[in-house]
Amino acid sequence: MTPADASAATTPPATPLRARTSERRTLIRPDRGLFDLELDQIWRSRGLLATLVKRDIMVLYRQAALGAAWAVIQPIFAVIIFTIVFGIIAKIPTPGDVPYAIFAFAAVLPWNYFAESVRRGGTGLVTEEELVRKVYFPRLLIPLAGTIGPILDFLIGFVVLLILMAFFGIAPTWRLIAIPPLLVLAGMCALSISMWIGPINVRYRDVKHTLPFILQIWMYASPVVYSFSIVPDNLKWIVALNPMVGVIEAFRWAVFGEGVLDPIAIGVSGVLIVVLFFGGLVFFKRMERSFADLI
Repeated sequence: MTPADASAATTPPATPLRARTSERRTLIRPDRGLFDLELDQIWRSRGLLATLVKRDIMVLYRQAALGAAWAVIQPIFAVIIFTIVFGIIAKIPTPGDVPYAIFAFAAVLPWNYFAESVRRGGTGLVTEEELVRKVYFPRLLIPLAGTIGPILDFLIGFVVLLILMAFFGIAPTWRLIAIPPLLVLAGMCALSISMWIGPINVRYRDVKHTLPFILQIWMYASPVVYSFSIVPDNLKWIVALNPMVGVIEAFRWAVFGEGVLDPIAIGVSGVLIVVLFFGGLVFFKRMERSFADLI
């Protein structure tokens, strides 16, 4: 046997290129229609979603002197102002013997979560313009991350609400188990609005400046400082066209354990949120192809 033959015998055969290639591949294909939402890509990109949420939370409080305390300060100061203006001066009635401060706090929490989610999700595509232009990923992750991040502020505020309820002698009831599904419903509503506003904000940057004003008006159109029960019966169906009405009223029902759920508010809100959600998915997917060019 020659030295060349011996070397060939001891050298392992070369591994085929296909065998060394990772089995995980990303397939980028053309859009196959209006209702081709590709929601499976969201699940495959859940690691990136978790990273975006974690980064948003860290950036929000990293350079704030009071840190996460702002999640408590903001709703408390809002409730103090509402209590003075609407509870003491205007004397707006509350159901049962619930103190107005608790009555308002129970509505401010879900509203603040909704408003902050819409603010982050609706402007996120423009805020993340460098990421959108340079990296391929499901763009829906951006408004979705904007909806998940404010849950931390909600949880902190909810603990404060429980402390205030104990201070005023209000015992929680079994109805608190309705809080998680109501939070999901509020998140769906916020995500739905973000999927409509986000693509519009990419094309028209005026949305960024008008969004805070719209949310402020929207809050007073919602039963945050008043109860839905004081709305005249002939106007309830009009007020209930606001999808957050049913969520806020159901949240108060779950916290106080008094009264019954208004079927008009809950039914109309639920239907509107579902319609806005699926309509927003289609609209967002339709506009997604132009994000990188417009940004």
